[in-house]
Amino acid sequence: MAGLALEGPNPDVDVLDGVNGLAKDAPHWVNKAMEYIGEYGLIAALAVLCLVAWWSARRRPGAPSAVAGLVWAPLAAGIALLANIPIRAFVERPRPFKDHPGLAVLIPGKSDFSFVSDHATLTMAVGVGLFVAHRKYGLIGIGLALAEGFCRVYMGVHYPTDVIGGFALGTAVALLLAPLAQALLVPLMTAIAGSKLAWLVRAPGVEGADGDGSPPEGSRVVAAGSGMQPGHKERDKDLAA
Repeated sequence: MAGLALEGPNPDVDVLDGVNGLAKDAPHWVNKAMEYIGEYGLIAALAVLCLVAWWSARRRPGAPSAVAGLVWAPLAAGIALLANIPIRAFVERPRPFKDHPGLAVLIPGKSDFSFVSDHATLTMAVGVGLFVAHRKYGLIGIGLALAEGFCRVYMGVHYPTDVIGGFALGTAVALLLAPLAQALLVPLMTAIAGSKLAWLVRAPGVEGADGDGSPPEGSRVVAAGSGMQPGHKERDKDLAA
């Protein structure tokens, strides 16, 4: 199929020229930094963010459910990248520097198709996946994904619509498949929490729900010793509200 770029002026090319024009005027060291950040740095930052979120989730009540949500983020990215393979083969859009030789290309030699951007797809899938599991980390992840999209256009290797398409694909996979992923991952994480690999799911000494919504064992003992049935206090609070 023919590429998406049209002959003559169009907003996609105008934005590409404007953003990539920054690279033409930037010092060499700035472009080298952008090259590293856009190709590897932001993906590495997302990986570190996922590890920090996992470390925090292990210490929360209901750790298996929280960890399951975080595990889905990189899995969503992998599925989105697989979904992009037939999309690229169908669209067959050339890289922008092949049709616009005047661009400042920071990473020459890329010969695969342009639509949609793998980097934008991967980073946004991780960001949205994190957002589903934890709002704060998710917002940071989405911010990193947006920065990745800017870098890909700045580097002259993608049109803006390549990036937008990647954002849409990553978001769709992370959101639409999240319920199914949770249904499969929560029981798995709960099983791991009861095995010798429990530290992967719950930090040692942390008490909380066991992933099925039931309160921890200690709370049942307290409730029985106080002469109250479990959940009475919560129902009283709800009625008072």
